[in-house]
Amino acid sequence: MDAVRPFQIHYQTINQLFFNQPILTLSLASVRYRTPTVRKRTVLGTYLANLCPCFLNRILHLYVMDSALFPVLQHCTYLNTPSSGILSQPILDWRRQHDEAFAVQGSQFRVTSEPLLQATKQAIAEFFNGSVDRTFLLPNFSYGFNTLLSCLPSSYRYLLLDEDYPSVNYGVERLGLSRNYVSIDEYLEDRVADGVNVHRPDVLALSLVQYVSGIKIDFGFLKDLKRQHPQLLIIADGTQYCGTEPFDFATSGIDVLLASGYKWMLAGYGNGFVMVKENIPELLIPVGKDAPKPGLHHLLGKSDLSFTFEPGHQDTLAVGTLQQAINAFRTMDFSGESNQLSTLVTAAREAFMERKLLNGSVIKRLHTHGTFFNLNGDQRLFDKLTEARISCAMRGPGIRVGFHIYNTHADLARLLDVLDGRNGNY
Repeated sequence: MDAVRPFQIHYQTINQLFFNQPILTLSLASVRYRTPTVRKRTVLGTYLANLCPCFLNRILHLYVMDSALFPVLQHCTYLNTPSSGILSQPILDWRRQHDEAFAVQGSQFRVTSEPLLQATKQAIAEFFNGSVDRTFLLPNFSYGFNTLLSCLPSSYRYLLLDEDYPSVNYGVERLGLSRNYVSIDEYLEDRVADGVNVHRPDVLALSLVQYVSGIKIDFGFLKDLKRQHPQLLIIADGTQYCGTEPFDFATSGIDVLLASGYKWMLAGYGNGFVMVKENIPELLIPVGKDAPKPGLHHLLGKSDLSFTFEPGHQDTLAVGTLQQAINAFRTMDFSGESNQLSTLVTAAREAFMERKLLNGSVIKRLHTHGTFFNLNGDQRLFDKLTEARISCAMRGPGIRVGFHIYNTHADLARLLDVLDGRNGNY
């Protein structure tokens, strides 16, 4: 194993990230540093106290979650959650035990695992404050959204966001449904409001956070829009949002929330969910609604929407992983962790703005943004970041980097060092 190298962050980066921030109190100043093969932590209190006597009262959140919980963090700086979340070691262990039980029990495993499905729906409903009776399991967002569209009258008119996530817009476009678009820019809410007033759509379908830019719709605006237009059906894709902060579905302006679990929910692939408000089922017309239902014992009492969104068997490995991920969120101080994440995202935004790495629309939208950014950069810069073992993605006009609860200010400092040409070893 390579020898541990001294902690390296340029002093200007330290000053920018730590000493120009609002006062926060933490009992321990701890930060991770890297070698070519491992990630470790070191206490920097003594070192940084020499630079700033009030350091211990001004240090930001540096250590959110033990990196040992996430195997991928052992060998890279992971800023690619907008592409895919990562699996924790405890969830990996649970998945291994799940498959071992299946291998040993065979068909009996299915019988004993049936309560897992209901327990997962219960966990989703409680985590997002919805009704378990109107929460359904999905293999992914796209399946759920396309299924939902098939249940709505074909005469409905849709308002979409231009260049929204393809699975949102294409789902409407491929069916040839009536639609209009509004632009995604710093005036997003105004454009949506104008679009509703001008085009009088039956449905507004949009992603809560835009997958290229990270622009986030104002939730207060959606609530006001629903109050002003109670007949407007608001359908939201929460894949790039759910898992980043607490969310109350019951009091939101959203009628139908769908999401895949593999990004910010940290639940791996093959799972997702849909939640609907109380008055929505009566608006939906599932195909075959009036057909006689199967009389099998385990299907008795299953609702029309359950038959629609949950046909056939469920993948207990994928569903159970989603439950495990939600349980992990619920056992931690998720509200506190999301506040720390918000602080990190704010620091990142300010650092990127200083370096003129953000486009005008993002800079001008001071009130709300997601947990990731699209940085001005080309393939050459992307290759430089990849070489420095910073995991990110080329998306749209630039390079997309995201921060989740397992990221720290040290990760941001590492990114800034590479962007500034100070590619020190960690």
